Amino acid sequence: MPFSLVQWFKPKSPWRLTAAFAAGALSVLAFAPFSLYPLALAGPLLLLWLWRDATPRFGFQSGWAYGLGLLGFGVFWLHISIDQFGNMGTAAAMAITLLFVLAIALYYGLVGWLTARLWQAGMGGWWLFGLVPSLWVLGEWLRGWILTGFPWLLLGYSQIDSPLAGYAALFGVYGVSWLLLLSAVLLFRLLSPAVTGCLWLAGGLALLWGGGLLLSLVTWTEPAGPPLKVSMIQGNIAQEAKWRRDSLRPTLDLYTGLTRANWQSNLIIWPETAVPAFAHQVEELLLRPLTEEALANQSALLIGIPMWDVESGAYYNSMISLGQERGSYAKRHLVPFGEFMPLKAWLRPLIDWLQIPMSDFTAGDSTRPLLRVAGYWAGISICYEDAFGEEVIEALPQAAFLVNASNDAWFGDSLAPSQHLEIARMRALESGRYLLRSTNTGISALIDPKGKVRDFSPAFQQHVLSGEIIPMQGATPYVRIGNWGVVLFSCLVVGGALFRFRRRRRL
Repeated sequence: MPFSLVQWFKPKSPWRLTAAFAAGALSVLAFAPFSLYPLALAGPLLLLWLWRDATPRFGFQSGWAYGLGLLGFGVFWLHISIDQFGNMGTAAAMAITLLFVLAIALYYGLVGWLTARLWQAGMGGWWLFGLVPSLWVLGEWLRGWILTGFPWLLLGYSQIDSPLAGYAALFGVYGVSWLLLLSAVLLFRLLSPAVTGCLWLAGGLALLWGGGLLLSLVTWTEPAGPPLKVSMIQGNIAQEAKWRRDSLRPTLDLYTGLTRANWQSNLIIWPETAVPAFAHQVEELLLRPLTEEALANQSALLIGIPMWDVESGAYYNSMISLGQERGSYAKRHLVPFGEFMPLKAWLRPLIDWLQIPMSDFTAGDSTRPLLRVAGYWAGISICYEDAFGEEVIEALPQAAFLVNASNDAWFGDSLAPSQHLEIARMRALESGRYLLRSTNTGISALIDPKGKVRDFSPAFQQHVLSGEIIPMQGATPYVRIGNWGVVLFSCLVVGGALFRFRRRRRL
């Protein structure tokens, strides 16, 4: 029998799972650094085609396969830090990463199971327009919340350069995901055999994407003062050398030298844990002299440095502000297994085996992530924290701009730095604020309130990125509502479908 593509989609064809896996893998190209955003539509569209006559079991299998493709190719860079800095070896690091991907992909399996179950029970037709986007977004939201969350590669991030980005200031990244899935359902219905209402479907699609373009022209915030000149120092210190004792003095000399060459800036930012020592250890050697110099030059400094509470023995991943006003912010959302160990009493042998430097941080307890610098409040996030939009907007509307200090050197020359920059761009767009991203090895960037990168530092190069930002005031709708608008609406849609499903079963 000659090969036919139709065979791929027959109910018992093993190729259907392969197609679902390939759809997930292809979706990775929609994210940075590739940024082929239309491909984010292709994956859900193919899944809808697979689920249209699927059993709940196959819905789960194909959803899981999609998740394995997306996360397996999209975040497999996680093995780099486990391998190179976790004292485990390549084989064990890859095995652990694979287990992690297998577990996280289950969220997509759950979405597939519920979609197929409800579709099979008659919740197709017009129900799909609300049900599929709502189930998908609730799956993404749960992935970003359960066990401290892993909100990486949410489909909404892939649309940062698409017309749908215009909705980010209203509904945040989850809202963009919701509208992307609505687009997939519209396309699915439009391409289905014997479809009716083509004009309505095509019109809805055009209205949805055209509306995003128009919204991208709206300015939700306004200047709060004159421009500030800022400089971000990218030291490019190799991660494997960073915490060696003999690296301390060369590291301090590098950062202080580059800082002194840029005192004309109103604000100078060092990256996450730029100083490989506790703050109290370098108070006289570094912090006090820099404070005096900053005051003399009418400038301000933000420095990434660990802080140690001598009384409790706890230590914190922190940013310290120096200059006219001194303050500190301790990272609140720590990375499991990287910065702290869950179930520490049970997993102590694993902690000792991994030997990851500075991997037992304590979470900070600041009510809001704010520091006063250069005469304004700045919203601070450290590394992974900027992946949680609901936490970033806690600094707003008080913050005039946002700062993210990161160290993506843990993941080498992989997709991670570009994906992380894409996430930071979404935070700037959601909040209507400039975002200053200062990193150790890249990609440092100056991002404007529309989520556009104004300038950036080349990865894996020592570089000082200087430019101007405008302090902003006001609040976008997303700042006022957060994720709850999209999440609650999705819950109502799914709840309504489940209620109708149960009524049908009783009848």
